Formats: sequence, structure tokens, C-alpha cells
Amino acid sequence: MSDNQLSKNMGQLPVARGTLSSLIQLLLRGGLAGIFWSSARTKVEGMLTVSENTTYLFAEEYRVPILSPEFAAHLATYAEHLLPLLLIAGLGTRFAALGLLVMTLVIQIFVYPNALLSTHLGWMALAAAIMVYGPGRFAVDHLLVGRRP
Repeated sequence: MSDNQLSKNMGQLPVARGTLSSLIQLLLRGGLAGIFWSSARTKVEGMLTVSENTTYLFAEEYRVPILSPEFAAHLATYAEHLLPLLLIAGLGTRFAALGLLVMTLVIQIFVYPNALLSTHLGWMALAAAIMVYGPGRFAVDHLLVGRRP
């Protein structure tokens, strides 16, 4: 390879690195979204009707403090549908990741306190990475805001 070709290829590295980073950011968003979307779909009947089983679980097993079981069931179910969609689209990405991080913390603290290492730490790491590194280029946020340092 000549020096000229090498120089030309080296100039393409930042573009390739940016594309790879954006693909990884898309994978992070998809990974976190998939976890919560899958959970959301088990909580409904039909399109978005919160099932009686979901309300029962919030009343008898989850027992989130302060919120009524009915309100908590609806809030969690709709958040688990909306926030993953926002993540996949890359719209309000950091906000969506923060919402899922807060949900994870509530689950960890009040519902399944023994699941930190087996489950919740991974979810928190995905959410934190998305919040810190942003959505990447393959996101509506990037189209709306453009490139920021």
C-alpha cells in the first residue's frame, strides 16, 4: 500500500469509528428496550388493556409503597410500553433511559432486592451508558439536535 493510500484510509477511520460507536449505541438502546418491552407485553390483554393478573401482582407480590396497586400497575405498564419505543426511535433518549433506570431502582429496592447481581445491575449499566453516551447518530435526537460535543 502506498503512503497516499494509507493516508486516505487513515482519514476514513474517524468516520468508521463514529459509525461503529453509533451502532453500539443503537444496540445498547435496543437491548434495554427489549427487556422492558417484553415485560410490558406480559402485563396487557389485547393492545394496551392492563390485565387483572397484573393488578393482582402489584397488589399481592410487588407491593410498591405509596402508590395504589391499580395506579402502579397502569403506570408501570404504560411506561414499559412508551419508554422502549422512545429508546428505539432515539427520541428523548436520555429521558427514556432515566425513566427505565428509575423503574429498575424501584424494582431492585422494593420488589426483588436479591436480584442486583443477577439482573438489575446489567439493566442499570445499559441505562447509564445510554444516558452518558447518548443515542448516537442513528436516532431522532441526532436529527433534531445535530452534533454536539
